Amino acid sequence: MSIGDNPITRPSDSDATTQGLSTGKSVVSVVATRPQTVLHDIDQAMRMAGVEQYLSPELVTLLKINISWQHWYPACSTAPWQLDGVIQSLQKLGHQDLIAAHNGTVVVDSFEGEVNNKHKVVHDRYHLPNVHLDTPPNVWVDYKPKAKMLVLDDIFPEGIQIPELFEGKNIIHLPTMKTHVFTTMTGAMKNAFGGLLHRKRHWTHSVIHETLVDLLAIQKEVHPGIFAVMDGTFAGDGPGPRAMRWHIKDRILASGDQVAIDAVAAYMMGFDPMSIKFIRLAHERGLGCGDISQIDVVGEDISNVNWGFSGSENTFASRGQKLIYWGPLKFLENMLLRSPIAGWSFIASNLYHNGYWLKTHGRRRIQAALKTEWGELFKSY
Repeated sequence: MSIGDNPITRPSDSDATTQGLSTGKSVVSVVATRPQTVLHDIDQAMRMAGVEQYLSPELVTLLKINISWQHWYPACSTAPWQLDGVIQSLQKLGHQDLIAAHNGTVVVDSFEGEVNNKHKVVHDRYHLPNVHLDTPPNVWVDYKPKAKMLVLDDIFPEGIQIPELFEGKNIIHLPTMKTHVFTTMTGAMKNAFGGLLHRKRHWTHSVIHETLVDLLAIQKEVHPGIFAVMDGTFAGDGPGPRAMRWHIKDRILASGDQVAIDAVAAYMMGFDPMSIKFIRLAHERGLGCGDISQIDVVGEDISNVNWGFSGSENTFASRGQKLIYWGPLKFLENMLLRSPIAGWSFIASNLYHNGYWLKTHGRRRIQAALKTEWGELFKSY
């Protein structure tokens, strides 16, 4: 059903998917789930969204895992059942060449993160190759986009580089439903920010919306197939991607349109998708559909869903960053964040999130989450 239409009853989920794909509309599946059925529900969501139309089993497929923090925190990073369910579903469809792909950042250790977030135990169970994109032996190569870039050519005048591993391979993004201090919400499109850009990606924060659009244009050039499965079992509200309030929402989303799945997630969180700049820009450039009225949502009827999430809150750290990126300290951006002294900001972020927030707020919220059914499932991995 397209949001804005009157609710209709479809003969079956598969018929709904076929109908959506045949009319040229972007299809996003939204499936209710619970811990006892989540692996089956992920498979159902992927099939309802037409995964077979997007990812050929003849090609290698990268599983782009999201690690927003090296610590486990609800809704922060790819859930182990999310990775587990996607692997199982793809293998049922004949995908034998799967690669787990992680990325670290200047403030997040991906090797520690893959252990604490239970990713390693999952991909090791299936004997999948595992790469950390920002770490040798992974190689970065020069890439000249065919599409006109909005900002990346200016940010990196010496040239854009991407992981050599990416070219010619499918990719499936594994984001979570959460808000973000810089982009209101974050999902499939921003999952490429970690992975397709090297460790100087923080240079693009002041033009983050345009950067995400450029990255999607590049993805469409280098990947034969793109898909996303978004976990909304836990969802994050507030100053994400780390210092959030978690909520149990019991939802799985899937789509072959990265713009559409982010638009549907934004709508469910309570935002107007086209008011979020990266969604609107991507829609206007024809990279996907951000207009909720033109998206075919199959599965759950979300026309009256509004979780009332907040996309405008800040942490102490993000408030300071915004003064540099868009405020009165803008003239200091190059010196403070793009010079040899930029390390101060990484230290400040670590001190705030790992030294202060985790100890004063995070651990209490983590302990509460571990007592839920989803927390029990997490501990079982």
